[in-house]
Formats: sequence, structure tokens, C-alpha cells
Amino acid sequence: MATAQETHEYPGELNDVPGWFWPLDQVLFSWFLERQERLDTRGDLLELGAYLGKSAILLGHQLRDGETLTVCDLFGAEPPDAANRAEAAKSYSSLTRQAFERNYLSFHDTLPTIIQAPSSAVVDEVAPGSCRFVHIDASHLYEHVEGDIGAAKELLGPDGIVVLDDFRSEHTPGVAVAAWEAVLNRGLRPVCLSSQKLYGTWGDPEPVRDELLAALRGRDDISVTVEQAAGHRLVRTRAKGKRLRPPSLPASRHPAPAPAGSAGRPDAKPVPGQAGQARPAARAVRATRGATPRERTRRLALDLLPPLATRAVRRYRAARRAKAGGAGKASGAAQPRP
Repeated sequence: MATAQETHEYPGELNDVPGWFWPLDQVLFSWFLERQERLDTRGDLLELGAYLGKSAILLGHQLRDGETLTVCDLFGAEPPDAANRAEAAKSYSSLTRQAFERNYLSFHDTLPTIIQAPSSAVVDEVAPGSCRFVHIDASHLYEHVEGDIGAAKELLGPDGIVVLDDFRSEHTPGVAVAAWEAVLNRGLRPVCLSSQKLYGTWGDPEPVRDELLAALRGRDDISVTVEQAAGHRLVRTRAKGKRLRPPSLPASRHPAPAPAGSAGRPDAKPVPGQAGQARPAARAVRATRGATPRERTRRLALDLLPPLATRAVRRYRAARRAKAGGAGKASGAAQPRP
């Protein structure tokens, strides 16, 4: 199925933006950033590696007056070395700055500050000690991640939060080595772990960790366990399946059109110029309601096939009906929709 960036479709909500920013991490990002706001912790936000903007959109939602969100990514520019070029070709060949900007501007009035360069360039563009939150999700290669962690330490203010993505995935051992090396040898102190990300600080982790534990233990949709390792208290978090309640997410300027039959409802929010233009997947799901399982499968497949293949299948079915019972119309007439 084509993604939003390939079809130039605007995201109707944050989770329409492709990416690996799972609901649990959306909850944790929001909690850390809202705590900083509550304590009036000032500083800029920084993201190294943006992909198509999913986490950057949430970060931009948490900016306050006088603060800046800076995003650093290659966005298709030439990587700095052969290993980085191979990684980009394998995982990010469809990434473009245009797609990122289109997604981001679906939720915000203005773009963040964009550095289209290797993440190593960020120390020349962002002032030391100026950030309160840094998200590292750029290269998965040890040498680059090790450098990104060093940059985060330099750019964060006291008690600032750094988030390391993919610190435990089987395909990113370089991130794991760099992350735990930072914990064991470079003074990084873990605050909590999710399935994808390590949240830490070079400040005192105890106050923020205790507050987080109290907040999470008050929820029934996130499980929490605490372990000791190498002198560190590790708080592990896990979403309890589909029960997880996501945070209040930023609203898109292009919300999905209301389902058929919702016109006139007090909560319906029509979008100018988009009436009746439901996304193909949404149309397919609605069209299958009330059908038998076999009919639902066939209709969904037809709606998601490329147009040329769909028309060919429908012509074939119409010809079979006409041959079987004469029910078909003369050649060129409209055929009934399956």
C-alpha cells in the first residue's frame, strides 16, 4: 500500500504519519515535556534524525514562547561515509525534506529550524547548554551514535533529558553498545526504559524518576518494573496492549473526512474541498461492514489494489456474470460494483 508521502496525502492525525514513534513513547515524551513546563524549565528542543516528522510534530506541540525546535537530518543529502551511505540506502531511501515539511506543516504554522547535514554538524549550530530535551534517532552505527551522545551532553542544560532510540533492537547493536557505554563510562544516568527508547539525564535522576514512577503507577494501561544493575535503578515500562491511553495529540489542519451519513451531526467537522474524499483504506473498511467474511476480504483487496488491476478484475467478473446468466449489459455500459 502506498504511504502518505508517496501519494502526497496530508496526515489527518499524528498516527497517520509513518514512523516508529509508538504510543507508549508518545506518553513518555509528553510527560517529560509537561513536567519541564510545570517546573518552568526553559530551553530549546533538539531532534537528531527526524524521518517523516512524527516525533518532531509532538515536540513542536510542546514549544513555549522564545523556545526553538531544531531538527537535524540528511533528508536525502550525501551521507558522510560509506557505511552511512549503505545504511541510508537500505532504510531511508524514500526520505525527503519535502515530505517532512509537508507533514510538519499539517500540524504547525511554521517549520522548525532545519539542519540538513550529518548529525555531527549540530554542535556548530546549537549553543552549548541551550537545550532541555534531546531526541537521538539518527544513525544506528556505533561511531555516529557515540558522537551524537557526546553532542547531547554538551548541548543539554542541567537536568536536561536525552532520549536514545533503538537502544535494544536486534538490528541496532551499535546503538546498544553506545548507549550502555554512556551509562557505564560517560555519566549518563537512566531515568526509564521503554521497548524502544532509553530516557536519561546527566543531572540528578532521582526527583524525575520518583515523579515518573508515581505517575505511571497511577495508570492501569502501563506496567512498571524496577531493577538494579551496575549501581543504577532501571525503571522498565511496557504498554498493556490496546488498553494504552495516548496523550492529547496535536490536531492536523487536514482532519480525515467524516464517515458517510455523519452530515448534520453536531460533532461532524467538514473540511473545505475534501468532502467525500475519504482515504482508500477508510473507504475499504466502511464498505466491508455488514458483508460476510469472504466478501469483506474480496472487497478490501479490490479497494487496495492499484486502479488498473481493480478494473481488470471487475471486467473479468462482469464477463463471467454475463456469460452465466445474461445479466451483463452491452459492451461499454457501466457494470455493477462488487
